[in-house]
Amino acid sequence: ENTSDFSLNITDCTQVVVPEEVFFTVAAAGILENLLILIAVVRNKNLHLPMYFFICSLAISDMLGSLYKTLENIFIILCKMGYLTRHGDFEKKLDDAIDSMFILSLLGSIFSLLAIAADRYITIFYALRYHNIMTLRRALVILAIIWVFCAGSSIAIALFSYEAATVIPFTILFPLMMFFILCLYVHMFLLARSHARKIASLPSSTVHHRTNMRGAITLTIFLGVFLCCWAPFVLHILLARFCPHNPYCACYMSIFHVNGTLIMCNAIINPMIFAFRSPELRSTFKKMFYCSR
Repeated sequence: ENTSDFSLNITDCTQVVVPEEVFFTVAAAGILENLLILIAVVRNKNLHLPMYFFICSLAISDMLGSLYKTLENIFIILCKMGYLTRHGDFEKKLDDAIDSMFILSLLGSIFSLLAIAADRYITIFYALRYHNIMTLRRALVILAIIWVFCAGSSIAIALFSYEAATVIPFTILFPLMMFFILCLYVHMFLLARSHARKIASLPSSTVHHRTNMRGAITLTIFLGVFLCCWAPFVLHILLARFCPHNPYCACYMSIFHVNGTLIMCNAIINPMIFAFRSPELRSTFKKMFYCSR
């Protein structure tokens, strides 16, 4: 907020403000949609599979992202109304807690995406041994490790966020992990045809391969949406840390609220992608709504 105010003094760029009604509506929609994903997986025993547990992990990350932006906006409104001071001890601790929630959401999303990509890779190229490699217990252990690591990292980064040695590794991690996931998908698609030929003689192999490739395409779309929604905000963090007084950087930072809204839009788009492309989830949603009626 201070950076955005300062940017008005050194650039001609007007700060773009998202109306509070739109902001909170988008946040509420993102939280409710991801909550539906969690309820659907819990209620349908057919969805108690590693892939859907990884999707639930992603849904929790999206919910945290929407909740983070909602709390941050409420915090800024209270500061403007005079109920909170910008430099008080309580406000600083509250700000650190909100920042740690943002970092937890981002790291949780990245590592959940990585887990989903790895799961798709094993499904496609090790289909016959998938249930031996990716057991439910192993998936839960992976998720536990991911969230313990993300929670510890988010607290450490939030406490030492003013140190360049903390900001640089955090911002490098985002493009590095995205590049690794992208390479995994490229490798997946390049080898998919040759792998399909090897298993073409097996019963139902063609149907199974089409199903797996459909899942890979879904997750590729999902990765593209994630990049479009999170990359602008990560870039904002870099510019705010390393060139806050540059007019061009300050001009970009004037769309801070738009970048924050994109994060919450990601939480809305992700459940829609899975709901529309997953027959099992669509069936579960229909049963849930019919039962509620």
